[in-house]
This record gives sequence, structure tokens and C-alpha cells, in this order.
Amino acid sequence: MLDVFKKLSFLYKPYVLGVLTIGYIVGELGHYLIGVTSKQTARELIYGDISCQLNSTSFKLSELPVQCSSVETEEECMLVEKDGIPYCEWNYNGLGIDYQVLAGPSFIAVFTVMGVILGIAADKFNRVRMLFVCTLIFSVAIVLQGAVTAYWQMVVLRMLMALGEAGCNPLATGIMSDIFDEGKRALVMAIFNWGIYGGYGIAFPVGRYITQLNLFDLSWRVCYYGAGILGLILAILTGVTLKEPKRLTIGEENSAEAEKISIWQVLKQPRIILLVIASSIRHCGGMTFAYNCDLYYTSYFPDVDLGWWLFIVTVGIGSIGIVVGGVVSDRIVAKMGIRSRVAVLAISQLIASPFAFGSVYFEPLWAMITLGISYFFAEMWFGIVFACLVEIVPMSLRSTTVGIFLFVMNNVGGNLPILVDPVAKAIGYRESISIFYAGFYLISTFLFFITIFWMEGPKKPQSPVAPRRDSAPHDYGHDNNTFSTADETNLATLRANGHTNYGNRNENSRL
Repeated sequence: MLDVFKKLSFLYKPYVLGVLTIGYIVGELGHYLIGVTSKQTARELIYGDISCQLNSTSFKLSELPVQCSSVETEEECMLVEKDGIPYCEWNYNGLGIDYQVLAGPSFIAVFTVMGVILGIAADKFNRVRMLFVCTLIFSVAIVLQGAVTAYWQMVVLRMLMALGEAGCNPLATGIMSDIFDEGKRALVMAIFNWGIYGGYGIAFPVGRYITQLNLFDLSWRVCYYGAGILGLILAILTGVTLKEPKRLTIGEENSAEAEKISIWQVLKQPRIILLVIASSIRHCGGMTFAYNCDLYYTSYFPDVDLGWWLFIVTVGIGSIGIVVGGVVSDRIVAKMGIRSRVAVLAISQLIASPFAFGSVYFEPLWAMITLGISYFFAEMWFGIVFACLVEIVPMSLRSTTVGIFLFVMNNVGGNLPILVDPVAKAIGYRESISIFYAGFYLISTFLFFITIFWMEGPKKPQSPVAPRRDSAPHDYGHDNNTFSTADETNLATLRANGHTNYGNRNENSRL
């Protein structure tokens, strides 16, 4: 039996990645379901804006004498008809400031604070056990959301869900960075962080079509029950089958010097500051689309069912982009250093930006085509960002830094979309989405380009200098316990200043 386990041991790393990623997908599915079920949820829990909406599938928009969305009063809405058949209704539309608060700030407020606290704890305690507890908490919260009867209960449970989900990224990032080496790190981080997009991509068909099935007469509630139960299964697998890995030094850090570095010294580096600002802006663009895309396309194209298209684009094409971004980043990092990862970030977002604008302004067919192209390039970003981050901070502060990074990124990027509603009422919903979604993609592009200049380039090879005949060889010290004959060209993240550490390949350079 032991021989069988030894032969299958090579499967442990992908198994860990699979459990962590699926757990993250379930958490994000619970997070984003509100964006797809909001109209049905609002009508039962009574919140948000009321407007005149199309309620008939018998007519196409082009056939209607009056568009429901152009009617501003209930009396006029009830009088709109075609061939004697009313086709509009005055009801809750799932939008408004109540929805924006429910989707964003109520979740982000707890998520960001707990992310820092759990990040600090992850550097000191058993991460696998903590992740089990976190997964258990957010899974229970998702199940309970299916049983709410009032708006305030949904707000409280989303805050509880945020408390549990806050630990997923810093805890899992720390675990994976100790399991996978540099050559696979960006790809692994990309696959894991795809859980965000996988979660809200799956939310489209789950939220739309399972709600329409009205299983057990539960409507939208069955979506939350199913997601929560799946989360409970993942929590058990995490706690029972995963083991805490040995903590390793990686990237640029030198274990001896890292002990002397404080969290403030890490955070005040220009490259960290620029990276978090650029990521916050990019995150705002992503969150704006995530919270509003289903409601946006439903509002502008109510007679076109784009649920499966959105699923294919976000999960299918987005997944390909994530893998390509990770592979490209990992392949060229040996030649260009960590700087190459940020270069991939900047170039990918630059290409994605104009197509993001197209996905807002085109009709359904071309909107989905341009959205697919945009997604392919745009979704390269998340895994690469965290691969950069864990490679430029000390091991002892890694999870703490990730937690603080997420705190800032989510507070800025996660809360800015609340401005979509007031801006939409001032200049229009489409225009507001284009600013906070595609416009912020473009702004992040320039910030990522600037960040490149503060990142380390490739290691410069040194020519050996022959010792002078009239002097004794200089003794630089040695350590037989850590000597390695590994090819130095593989030490991708060495600093370009010429100082070399011949120790473990994960302790190659320093801050």
C-alpha cells in the first residue's frame, strides 16, 4: 500500500491546486450570484429601484412602438401596449444604490479587513487549518442566504461570507508558493485566481437558468443552497486531505536579510505602491463588469438571451487567456527577470482595452465577439500580479503583504463601482459602464507600464576575474551545506546588481 501511495505522490501537487481552486470558485460563485439573481431577489426582499420593464417574450424590441425603458411613470407604463397586448410592467429591476451596496461595500468592508488579519495570522499559524475554517464559514453563509426573508439579512450574511472568503487568497497563495517552484508559479497562481472569473462566469447559467427552473418552488434560493452544500464538501476535503507545507524562501529574498526587514519597509517600496495602485484600478474595471454585465445586457437587450454566451466568454475564453498569460510570464521571466511579468500585464491590458469598449457599445453579436477578445487578454492579469508579489517580498511577510495588498486593492477597486449608479443617472448607464469598466482597463495599462521601470531585470552574468599573482586569493566565505551546482541561468529573479547567493535556488536574491 505504501508503494502505491509513493507512486501516486506526483499527483498531490495538482490535487492541492484543484481543491484550492474549486473551493475558490465556489466562494466566488456565492459572491457573484447576487449580480445575476438581483432582479428576482429584489422583488422578494423589496429593495432597489423600480422602473418600467419589458415583461413579454411575444415581441422583439424592433417591433415595439414604445420602449419600456423610456417610460418614467407607473401610469404611463401600464398603458403601453401593442395590438391591444400590454408588454411592460412597473416593478423592481434589481438595480439602484441598495443593490450596489449589497453587491460591493457590504462584502468588501469585511473582506478587506479580514484579509489583512488572516494574512498576518497565516504567517504565524497552520494555513491549512485556517483555510478549512474559512471555507466552512463562507459555505454556511451561502446556504443561509437561500433562506433569507429580508434585505438586511442578506447584507449580514454577505458580510459573514466575506469573512470566510477573505482567507482564501492569502492562505492559498502562501500554500501554493511553498509547493510550486518558480517555473510554474505564475501559471499556478493564474489557475487559482481564475476562481474569481470561473465563479462569476458560472453564476450566469446558474443564476439565470436554475432560477427559471424553479426547482422545489425555490426559484433563486436553490442556487444558494446548491453552491453552499458544494462548499461544505470542499471544506471537508481541505481539512482532511491537505497538509501544511514547509515554508520556503523564494524569488528575490535572502533569508538572512529578510529577517531584518519590516512590513513597512516592504510596503513603502515604489514598485509595491505602483503595483497596488495599478491593480486597484484594473480591479475596479473587472468588478464593474462583474457586478453589472448581466443587468446591463438584460436592460439594453431584453429580448436576447446572452446567459450562455457570457458563460462561454468568461469561463472558456477567460480560462485560455489566464493559462496563456501564466505560461508566457513563466517562460520569459528567465530572460527578463520579474520585470517581464509586469510587461506581460501592461501589454495584455493595452490590447484588451479597445475591445472592452466594443463590448459595451456594439449590438449583441459583436458585443460578445469583442468581449471574448478582450477577455482573452484582460484575464492574464490576476495570477501574474500575485506571482510578482510573492517573488519580491520576504517569506516571513508574504501572506501579510498579500493580505494588505488585497485590502487596498479591494477597497479601491471593489468600492469604486458604487459610483456607477450616480454617474449612470447623470450621463446614462452605458456611458457609466464604459468609464468604470473599459476606461479603467486603459488607465491601469499606463500604470503597469510605469511599474516596469521599478522591477528587477535579468541577472547579468559576471566574467570571472583571475587572482593577481602577487596577492593571496580573497576569501568570500563558503557554506558546504548550501552549495549548489545548478545552472545559474535558471535563477530568473536574481537582482541585476551582481550580488550572488549560491544557496537554495529559492533564496536567490534580496530586496
